[in-house]
Amino acid sequence: MNAGPMMWTFYLFSILAPTACYAANLFKFPSVPLSLTSFFDNQAASPDGSANFDGEGSSFDSQFLPQDTWNYDGIDYKLPLTWGTGNDNVITDGQVLTLTQPLYTHEIHFLYAGDGSGAMETLRPYHFENNGTTKNLNSTQIYQWSTSVFSEQALKSITFPHVGSSQRLHLFAISLTPSTPPSNNFGPALSVRQARFTTRWEFINGIRAQAVEVTLANLLPAFALSPETSVHSEVLVSIEGPGIKTVSPGSIYRIVPSDQARVDVFVTGSKAGEQATVHLRDTRGMDLGLSEGWAMAPLIEEWTPDAAVLGMHETPSWWNGAKFGIFIHWGVYSYPAWGPPTAYAEWYDWDLHQIGSPTYQHHLDTYGPNVIYDDFIPGFTASKFNASAWVDFFDKAGAQYFVLVTKHHDGFALFDTGNTTHRSSIHLGPKRDFLSELFMTAKNEKPHLHRGTYYSLPEWFNPDFGPYGFSSWPGHLAHNAFNNSELEPYTGRLPIEDYLNDLQLPHMLDLALKYETEIMWCDIGGPNKTLDFAAQYYNDAWAKGYQVTINNRCAAVPDFDTPEYATFGSTQTGSWESNEGMDPFSYGYNSATPASQYKNASDIVQTLVDIVSKNGNYLLDVGPTAEGEIIAPEMNNLLDAGTWLKYSGDCIYNTTYWFPTPQEIVSGQSIRFTTTPKTFCFVAFNQPSGGMLTVQKRLPIMPGDTIRLFGPEGAGASLPWSVDNGRLIVNVSDGVVSEGLFAWAFQISYSID
Repeated sequence: MNAGPMMWTFYLFSILAPTACYAANLFKFPSVPLSLTSFFDNQAASPDGSANFDGEGSSFDSQFLPQDTWNYDGIDYKLPLTWGTGNDNVITDGQVLTLTQPLYTHEIHFLYAGDGSGAMETLRPYHFENNGTTKNLNSTQIYQWSTSVFSEQALKSITFPHVGSSQRLHLFAISLTPSTPPSNNFGPALSVRQARFTTRWEFINGIRAQAVEVTLANLLPAFALSPETSVHSEVLVSIEGPGIKTVSPGSIYRIVPSDQARVDVFVTGSKAGEQATVHLRDTRGMDLGLSEGWAMAPLIEEWTPDAAVLGMHETPSWWNGAKFGIFIHWGVYSYPAWGPPTAYAEWYDWDLHQIGSPTYQHHLDTYGPNVIYDDFIPGFTASKFNASAWVDFFDKAGAQYFVLVTKHHDGFALFDTGNTTHRSSIHLGPKRDFLSELFMTAKNEKPHLHRGTYYSLPEWFNPDFGPYGFSSWPGHLAHNAFNNSELEPYTGRLPIEDYLNDLQLPHMLDLALKYETEIMWCDIGGPNKTLDFAAQYYNDAWAKGYQVTINNRCAAVPDFDTPEYATFGSTQTGSWESNEGMDPFSYGYNSATPASQYKNASDIVQTLVDIVSKNGNYLLDVGPTAEGEIIAPEMNNLLDAGTWLKYSGDCIYNTTYWFPTPQEIVSGQSIRFTTTPKTFCFVAFNQPSGGMLTVQKRLPIMPGDTIRLFGPEGAGASLPWSVDNGRLIVNVSDGVVSEGLFAWAFQISYSID
């Protein structure tokens, strides 16, 4: 966490351009806390656990909570002077907070938590349970969330959301960033929102340089948009301070009122405990302004197995720009290849052991009572597996990375597990190292494809996991589903002392150090050695000169979140990746799914665009057969989507979200927005008709900008456009739009003064 700037220096200069002249004044980024005291109806904190935050006797320890005016991420919040003496939060249920007077607002900020353990940025080391009789030593979290407010009109009130009783939303504090009223100087109201020293880096002229992410805001309200109130010529952003050197400045080309722009500045020499200054200049070297007092954080060169250190790691730039990946669920479960509607076919082994379940009955009817799950291992032949064909398919589908399931919950691995276990494709079944084949082929034939590995931390029926078992991952040998008195064998198991130290951690380290996975995509969490693993993983990648990432299912220090068969409805500024199958209900191949139910190209493209507009990545799964074939409905539909990405990819890859809003949804039209430093995209999900497309939102477009529609033949001719009372009207003939499929991607190219 970076604190807000301690000191500010304001400069007023003119930016002179061939066709524009405007003044830039760096304002301090403001925040105004709002009082929620009159709404408080719940007590979250107590010194002894007597508070009942979640309705089940859990609460925060009051000694660990910040008091009074508290600054987080540069935003001031108003919190209780003393915790533990009364109500301190509000459970949202449609209440309305009316402002004392209407206020044009740039951004709104919340501190909140949920009842569930997964709904609460780490702030406290534990929380009370059972009315204080026990302590849950998992770190307890309160989140901050900030969102833009479209400042076409003044904000009058805030309506709290209605939520269900099973997962209540608790608000602790709200703060507003007001817009700056337009003044007679007609210049943009520029403010540095954030200058964050990241753990990302790039080699620049042979030097490893640290990325400092600078966010610049134009605090004027949206209705004030004009060339005079906007940045529309190149602004160079550099970082200065004791020992620091900017080796590659960032460039910002367009910031209109009510917008923000993010840019990476690459530096060397940052030091802990020092303060940095953000310096803006034009291309002629003229000073435009300074923002001082930003806390430096040096680039971490040696990672230690400490959660506080590892927790600073983040997704690398290549992952942030990749946007689209292919997931592959393939294993022994691909042989029975069956699940009832809405079930995961890859859970066959578990569902088989749920007496009376649809899978239990299907197995009995199809294979009889004498066949156990491990009897399917010889049927996993991979006889038609072709690594070269697979990676070529991933590439043509438009994916920038892939993630192979190397071991699912059944414990059967697709890589060389050495002497930890022989329950793998090396020692059983096809006797091949599929991970090595796939990774080496990708390295040699498609080196631009990044490579990742899924790994399940627990195993359902591994007796060595028994001491650590929980919930649907109990460990211990399975009882025969049709004869409870018999224990099933765990084929390939070797004697070990401890599951975590002798199997889980060695596997993960091999995936990282030997196979050089760039994405460690864990699943389930639970007992783990993730801190030891992550430190070695990051240090090895640093030494080899590439950057890697870990998801949020390794039970510690996540880089990105992973909603499953779900997406977010609004922009998330943190890294996230939605994952789901081409099958509507399963990741593994399910022979019971009709071909018509697989996602078609329109589904794929529009889901991808929606996710990218909200700052996410999309990991879409295919489930090959036991022979290693990717079935036609998956392959053909993904290839169709890949064709669209081939000509519209400039609106997807290496883009970022638009700060004001990710989307416009009105009657008969659904549009998503993405941006780059020099372009702005709006992607329509409905085919434009009547010779025009109208966007109701006020977009960052200026005289001299050009608009083109991407089509099968590439970017088309420049299209006529106009702005009427803030609405963008693009003239595009029915003949031109009829050439497109799935979604219609329009790109604005900025005219740079």
